[in-house]
Amino acid sequence: MARLVGINHVALEVGDLDEALDWYGRFFEFELRGRVGGRMAFIDLGDQFIALAAGRTQLADGARHFGLVVDDKEAVRSAMQRGGVEVQAAGSLDFHDPWGNNVQVVDYREIQFTKATGVLRGMGLDGLEKSESAQRELRDKGLAEAVRSDGVDHVAPDSPGGDPGGAGDGVD
Repeated sequence: MARLVGINHVALEVGDLDEALDWYGRFFEFELRGRVGGRMAFIDLGDQFIALAAGRTQLADGARHFGLVVDDKEAVRSAMQRGGVEVQAAGSLDFHDPWGNNVQVVDYREIQFTKATGVLRGMGLDGLEKSESAQRELRDKGLAEAVRSDGVDHVAPDSPGGDPGGAGDGVD
């Protein structure tokens, strides 16, 4: 049986692609990975992407949603409030876009989801660190990596594949 590894992309149905790109561009900094005419646009997320597909065919989402990871959740909240989007003043940051997609915005620093150092660097996000609570959650699951001052990821000694004696990776 195959094991789930991650999510490559999420596809959202919107009305007009250009309107959707403009709307999302009011709140998020992003680059387009590509387009397929007026049917699809691909928002780059480093090693993942969001596919926007023209032609919403269903009613607005209720409980169904997806979590969008950002480097600064509160900056998004402020931009949305200034832009007239109804969001809570604090805590969870959830919104419906004009086409009914239900999106929850989460801060990279506060969650277990982790990008490889090279991906963060390629996205211009070097130095984006996890909070202590997120690091603890990762360690508790055996998923933490130690990043040393040389900028190279090294398996933490207490994680699977790690060397409790400190030998074997050639780094002290």
